[in-house]
Amino acid sequence: MNLDLILLLVFLVVIAIFYLTHKHKFEIQGKIFALYKTSLGLAWMDKVAKRHPRLLKFLAYAGIIVGFIGMIAMFVIIIKATFDLIFVPDSLPALAPVLPGIKIAPGLPTLSFLHWIISLFIIAIVHEFSHGVIARVYNIKIKSSGFAFLGPIPAAFVEPDEKKMEKSSVKAQLSILAAGSFSNVLLAILVISLLFFVNPFTNSLLEGNGVMVSQVVENGPLDLSGIQKGENITKIDDVKIETTSEFFEELSKKKPGQEIILQTDKGGISPLSVEYSAEAVDRYGKIPLDFIFWLRQLFFWIWVISLGVGLFNLLPLGPVDGGRMFVLGMMTFVSKEKAMKAWKAVTFFLLLILIINLLPWLMKLIRFIFG
Repeated sequence: MNLDLILLLVFLVVIAIFYLTHKHKFEIQGKIFALYKTSLGLAWMDKVAKRHPRLLKFLAYAGIIVGFIGMIAMFVIIIKATFDLIFVPDSLPALAPVLPGIKIAPGLPTLSFLHWIISLFIIAIVHEFSHGVIARVYNIKIKSSGFAFLGPIPAAFVEPDEKKMEKSSVKAQLSILAAGSFSNVLLAILVISLLFFVNPFTNSLLEGNGVMVSQVVENGPLDLSGIQKGENITKIDDVKIETTSEFFEELSKKKPGQEIILQTDKGGISPLSVEYSAEAVDRYGKIPLDFIFWLRQLFFWIWVISLGVGLFNLLPLGPVDGGRMFVLGMMTFVSKEKAMKAWKAVTFFLLLILIINLLPWLMKLIRFIFG
């Protein structure tokens, strides 16, 4: 068992102990959500809402549009991916458990425990803070904030005055519901934009060549791996490489010291350790370089998880934001009773889809536990 899985188990044990020793302060909702209510951040939500109300209302309206577009897109994508999973050989599931120590998909680095917990913390704060701010823009009271657990998975929440929210306009309700996912999408765009400028710098700190190996330094990483001058690199860890930009894009996902597998057009499959260049070590030192790459990896995971959380929350599923948006949207065309029936049918269908996509991961977990 690797270190990240051990840290995850320790974290879950600590959470269980905290819950058992503070059980009287938790509120259980739907038999699966455990809420620990506080007043953290409420004053900041008021300040932000009062300072930029017009800008926030504009962003809230944009969030509604993006929210419904994202809902339709996610619905289509997840159905298409599930069809491929069932009928197309070697297709990957549309969903993956975002947990430390688990290889989510080919070409992606393994998520470390620290990256996981920090990313979740930042993403959850941004998501729930946005709900709270937009609620205050529409003068809806936030009764509490805090952290929650969906089984073992940590989360955050804000608790608006639901009675007052139900009496608000449909536009106000949709604005509040869409705010969390929209803020996650905006965060993902911001972080990927930063990575666009950061990656060329960090890639320059690594030992690497283009798609065709034009030079092999004696006793360097390529030389020690057995790759020779003139060979073309065709794959990195089973990810097909066709251009120099694709090579460096895949290389940017790796951590210094991490072993990768390079495949060339000569048929060779060679292990290669990604290392810092000698000039980078001389100029910056190894510890600062380790931190730079650790930080870059954190940015990468914030982008991936923030986008995933934002889009998943837009699915017209159960109690998530997209589910409530779906009901409100349907009520503009049909009665509340018919809207609720449609919501239940869609929720049941999506739950079935989710189970199908999680089955491969469940099988991997069973094989891992029982050998």
